[in-house]
Amino acid sequence: MSITTPTPEPTPDDVARGLAEFERHLAEQVPALPAALPALPVDSDGQTKRVQRLRTEVAEAHLLADLQGDDAPLLVDTAKVRKRRKAAREASRLHELGQNPAMRAWQAARMRRLLVAVAMVSLTLALAWSTAGVQAFAAEDAPPWSPAWMFAWLVEPFMSMALLFVVGARAYLATRGQPIVSRPLVRIEGLFLALTFGMNVWPYLPWSLPDGETFKVSGVVLHILGPIIAVAIVIALPIVLGAFATLDHGRGDEGLTGLTYSANAHDPVRAPGPDVAHLIDRARTLIATGELPEAPSAYRLQRVLRCGMDDARAVRDALNHPTTN
Repeated sequence: MSITTPTPEPTPDDVARGLAEFERHLAEQVPALPAALPALPVDSDGQTKRVQRLRTEVAEAHLLADLQGDDAPLLVDTAKVRKRRKAAREASRLHELGQNPAMRAWQAARMRRLLVAVAMVSLTLALAWSTAGVQAFAAEDAPPWSPAWMFAWLVEPFMSMALLFVVGARAYLATRGQPIVSRPLVRIEGLFLALTFGMNVWPYLPWSLPDGETFKVSGVVLHILGPIIAVAIVIALPIVLGAFATLDHGRGDEGLTGLTYSANAHDPVRAPGPDVAHLIDRARTLIATGELPEAPSAYRLQRVLRCGMDDARAVRDALNHPTTN
């Protein structure tokens, strides 16, 4: 049987030594901390970079808040706005220029030249189209490349040149306000066109076809296109050019007489003055071009000439009684 010796109770000195050894053991296990943390860089005033960044951000915010209340940037035109304003200004100037009498006269002259060129080209092509038909009529049964066959190609050209001579003269004089009113010239034009029409159609009519060949309407139609177009241009061109010659390029109603209705319908019509004489000349030109009848009424003259009823009556009387004018 063993006898255990009781453990003596630790004294305060023992506890202090144990704690000291424990602290030394921990110090050996954990690396030593640096003596002091590195200090943040500061400027001469003692402000760190973080403070400087925040101060800059706050100052920028104050400036932006002040500038956002200014509407000056909204008043500056952008490139798109300036482009639109320039286009609108240009359109306004062009419209204003288009109302100028000189510009209107220039535009009318340019359009007249264009229409005359188109008409003459169309007339030339129409007559050239009918050349083959006329050649077939004139050559009859002549063998190809024989003298008769060759000269048959000249029939349509010399008729066309004569017709173009008459049409060109009438068209040119119509542009100068002096249309040619001549029945012989009209008959000459009709004769040339009738000859062209007849020589184009005759070989393709039923009684002119060779034995065994069937009549076709398409053949007739194709060969009358040229003469029909030539007739239309010959009739229409002098009328169109005469209308161009009577154009009034004045500004607004300038140069036209106002409404001058008399209070009493039985008042005598006043004697023709300078304005009425101008209206009489215009009425005669319109009659020559076929836009007015030979003896137009005062109401018709008033509507066409855009004048007062008194002026229209004076023009009517001057046209009906030219010797009293």
